[in-house]
Amino acid sequence: MEDKIDIILATYNTQIEYLKKQIDSILNQTYTNIEIIISDDNSSKKEVQETLKEYEKKDSRIKVYLQEKNIGYIKNFEFLLEKAEAKYIMFCDHDDIWYKNKVEESIKKLKSENVDLVYCNSTQINENDEVIKRNYFKYKNVPLINGKSKLAISRCIGIGCSQIMTRQVRDKMLPFTEEVMAHDWLSAFIANENKGMAYIEEPLFGYRLHNTNVFGGRNLAQNLAMWKKENGRNYKSYLKYRKEKVIDKAYLNGAKMCKQYAKNEEDKKFLEDIIKYYESLEKSKYVNFHIFKYFKFLAGKNLLKKMIKEIVIFHFPIIGFLEFVK
Repeated sequence: MEDKIDIILATYNTQIEYLKKQIDSILNQTYTNIEIIISDDNSSKKEVQETLKEYEKKDSRIKVYLQEKNIGYIKNFEFLLEKAEAKYIMFCDHDDIWYKNKVEESIKKLKSENVDLVYCNSTQINENDEVIKRNYFKYKNVPLINGKSKLAISRCIGIGCSQIMTRQVRDKMLPFTEEVMAHDWLSAFIANENKGMAYIEEPLFGYRLHNTNVFGGRNLAQNLAMWKKENGRNYKSYLKYRKEKVIDKAYLNGAKMCKQYAKNEEDKKFLEDIIKYYESLEKSKYVNFHIFKYFKFLAGKNLLKKMIKEIVIFHFPIIGFLEFVK
């Protein structure tokens, strides 16, 4: 008898074509003992809710909740986690396409490695389902962890839609604290404090990048181009981007979140040190000479290209401005 797996999906004004393809790809999985729990965050596009209710009528494995008011992305995922009661849980985006073996291979890896979380590779697809990047791990320099690593404390490990986790991780995630800013970073951190994690190098789904992504799979150049268009291309604007969109959003806020959940004393000390490091970077306007701290906190497997960019942005902001903006 297959163990039941809950797959949680948050929606809000998604494109119907993408939504249907995603749900269909999950329903067509080779692993069939699943329940898809969907929460729509009060979409103004009524066809979204209508489509979800149609799917719920067609397949008993689908459970739909319609929020009466908009509660926001983070709260919507907290709501979904509260509804997920299976032994194993998977996150799901509303606009990707899962390959037929994603669930089967994910649960197989989780059990064989006896870990609390597994994350998998993906291709990257565009609006027309065309593959634009064949290896997301390589393209985005995703940290590769088997077991435990300090990188699960200092970085986000594996995008949520690539993860499967045990209910023990889910139980320790709830309730969300006020510092929660990324459910996938939090799940990996908690797994790292328990039995650890593993990764699957084979791409198991198509991760969609399109013009309505808030951040998505864009690279530094693409995100900076959007920032420059709205905020200008001078050095003051670049420093603001470096602080708000890079250091705060992608590093410091995550460390503060993990600190609220940390149980291990060694991890607590590590988090205190890395928060001080990130805060010191924000004060550096031209150069920060404490590069050795970068290697202590953030260096790891499969990260070389990312590390080079981060060192430039973190420790030599003036060079970063000349290289990435000018």
